Amino acid sequence: MTFRSLALSNVKGNWRAYGAFFLSSVFSVMIFYIYAAFIYHPDVVSGHILQADKVRSGMTFCLYLIIIFSFMFILYSNSAFLKTRKQEFGLFSLFGMTKKQLRKLVVYENMVIAIFAIGMGILLGVLFSKLFFMALGALLDMQESIAFAVPLKAVWLTAGGFFALFLAISLWTVVRMGRTEIIDMLKAARKPKGKLVYSRWLVTLAAACLLSGYAMAYMMDSNSFVVLSLPILVTVVVGTYFLFTQLSVLFIGWIQNRKGIYYGRTNMLIFAQLGYKIRDNARILFVVSILSAVILTAMGTVYIMQIQSREQMLESSPYSLAYVEKGLHSQEVIDQKQLREILKSDGYSISRETKTVGLALEQYHLTFENSSREIGWENWEESRPDLSLFIISATDYNKLAKQQGEPAIKVESGKLTLLYSDNFGTTLGPGKAVGVLNGKRFEMPVADSANVNVANNWIDSNFYTMVMDDLSFVDLISGIPEEEQRVFYGIELKNWEKAAPTVAKLSELVPETMRGEKDFTRSERFVDMKAETSLILFIGLFISLLFFIAAGSMIYFKLFTELQEDQSQYKGLARIGMTRKEIRRIVVSQIAIVFYVPCAVGIVHALFAMKSLDNMMGSSNWLYSFVVIGAYIVMQTLYFLLASGSYMRSLTRVTAV
Repeated sequence: MTFRSLALSNVKGNWRAYGAFFLSSVFSVMIFYIYAAFIYHPDVVSGHILQADKVRSGMTFCLYLIIIFSFMFILYSNSAFLKTRKQEFGLFSLFGMTKKQLRKLVVYENMVIAIFAIGMGILLGVLFSKLFFMALGALLDMQESIAFAVPLKAVWLTAGGFFALFLAISLWTVVRMGRTEIIDMLKAARKPKGKLVYSRWLVTLAAACLLSGYAMAYMMDSNSFVVLSLPILVTVVVGTYFLFTQLSVLFIGWIQNRKGIYYGRTNMLIFAQLGYKIRDNARILFVVSILSAVILTAMGTVYIMQIQSREQMLESSPYSLAYVEKGLHSQEVIDQKQLREILKSDGYSISRETKTVGLALEQYHLTFENSSREIGWENWEESRPDLSLFIISATDYNKLAKQQGEPAIKVESGKLTLLYSDNFGTTLGPGKAVGVLNGKRFEMPVADSANVNVANNWIDSNFYTMVMDDLSFVDLISGIPEEEQRVFYGIELKNWEKAAPTVAKLSELVPETMRGEKDFTRSERFVDMKAETSLILFIGLFISLLFFIAAGSMIYFKLFTELQEDQSQYKGLARIGMTRKEIRRIVVSQIAIVFYVPCAVGIVHALFAMKSLDNMMGSSNWLYSFVVIGAYIVMQTLYFLLASGSYMRSLTRVTAV
């Protein structure tokens, strides 16, 4: 038998253990090739696809990330797998195999895995690249589809990069192997487990790190982000490590002292072995917990930002189309008949609209008693005398608010309420507004500000909106000529998200001098926002999926490295009368704990990270956070069912239980 045939035979014999590692490597190669195929696509390189510049740098960064992560994952997998084969290598050495031949065998085995993983990964990448290009084109709203191509540079970069990666790790592994003596290899499987012990100081440190990290994350906002982000990262990582190496031992000891729990059914066997499993796999569980937190936080952040961006657009621009005319019957900004004809011809219907009469307060200046904040046309880098406040009656405001599902307000007689919307729900309190109204000085007290917006403020004549009590408003407007009054027109379209081409047509109807009196930008801003956030979400999804598969593979891989030891234990239990159902309950319970404990720890970390994000964004996003967490739990459950089923079949095959 040649070394090559022996290497192939070993890979086949250990396929269940190698399987998860192999598939994870294939997925890494596939994603790397797909990203590289886009970067080196002829149309992208030549600049034919203009939108490609938006994503090329992001994908290049992802290539580096995949290589770094793959290096760490493959290095760990090789090291862990070789530890479980020490007895096998000891027997080879005992039968006359030299250390040089043993190293050669390991290199051959790794190269077999590498060649098949690289080949299958590139093949799958080629097959799925067109689907990836189609999805990318839809997200970027490309006019032309990305043609199918197999860039040779991407193929060689993927094949060469991963082959060099596997080879470097193989050489590093065999160098470390040479230091182990034959007797140590043969005794590796029979070393006693030792007593489970923990350090009180390290347990205290773990609890202190986690509690302090969570407390800082709970309080962190945009002002303290720079100061607190690094301490939070350090304390949570340190706390998580000692959670599995120290706190877990304390917790299992606590359960063992609770006789009602410990001696119930098969719990004694579950927890007696579980303590050693967690101790032996502490580093794996630690890494998987951190990876889970990274996946959930990254995907949750991108998903929340996409949702929040849309909601902020709706808040800042309550109407798809909005403009202000000077004069009750004026159509200087846009001809309404033409506007409706274009909407009708393009197939867009109006879901709601408004026509609200108000007054323009020019050269405005607002000051507040309890705040240093001042609002005025002269506060800009370049003074903007063309900007004005839009004053409406309380009745008209409440009509608009009812349309949009906002609460009604009451305005004190002879006073104004400023509509001042921000992300943090702040109000400015009482103050004073001065300005020029119809050529005359105007001054009126401000009762308070309301954190709401009912009319588009991206308009020169409605830079801020103020609400006046009805009696004062009627008294004031009665002295203003109709041609000096302002009219706010708001039109909300159904399917406004797709109306950007139609909005562009309408914008062409507005004279250049009147462009500042309209806000037709929501549909266009939505298209840009969706392209950016969807792209980040799309790319991040693949990276997160890579992390998820690798994290699950680490646990799956570790299970099979302990298979031989577990087989002998459960075979003994079967001999003394334990049923297959009872053994299955023990096995599945232990696997479930190993799978879900790091998942749960990662979820807790991510929830505090989401709380920090809420603080920085000034909004509550728990619903969206739980959507991401729910999806992650479903994926983890599917992985658990596959792993436990496969492991149980392997265990049953040998133990005959």
